[in-house]
Amino acid sequence: MPRDTAVLETARLRLRPRTVGDAEALHPAYADHVLMHWWSSGPHDTIEQTREQLAREVPEWRCWAITLKSDDTAIGFVAAGEKRQGNVSEIGYMLLRAHWGTGIAAEAVGRVIDQIFAEGQRRVFADTDPENAASRGLLERLGFRLEGILRAEWETHIGVRDTALYGLLREEWRGAA
Repeated sequence: MPRDTAVLETARLRLRPRTVGDAEALHPAYADHVLMHWWSSGPHDTIEQTREQLAREVPEWRCWAITLKSDDTAIGFVAAGEKRQGNVSEIGYMLLRAHWGTGIAAEAVGRVIDQIFAEGQRRVFADTDPENAASRGLLERLGFRLEGILRAEWETHIGVRDTALYGLLREEWRGAA
């Protein structure tokens, strides 16, 4: 059973539980053809698709909306799914394109990693398309190591894709912090 999605903060961000009410704010990201290119599903045509996506509850996943401390409007999210109870979590993230290149994604993902390791997890991993240079760069800046390429791992809206699997151990994170 996953832990609570507590409110988390950084110097400039607040991460709070993501809700269906965030659909309006996050729909521009889900509708963005560039941003959604590397996702397993294509861009959303309607806000109703975004509402449906946010309403789907997956019990082993927690999801935080990323907001600026000065404004509670969601500008992205970080999700963490416990894959092996008490030991290993997967992490994923999305950020509206207007905030790319600002360091917000690294700050938000880093804060969630802090939380996961503080809860006693020993490992966090992420998978991304090998051609998604921005996501791979973020993971590498945070200290994740490329652990392998899984061939033909995903069937997506752009075809069958490989995945680049990245991992980070708690003791490596402490060393980088």
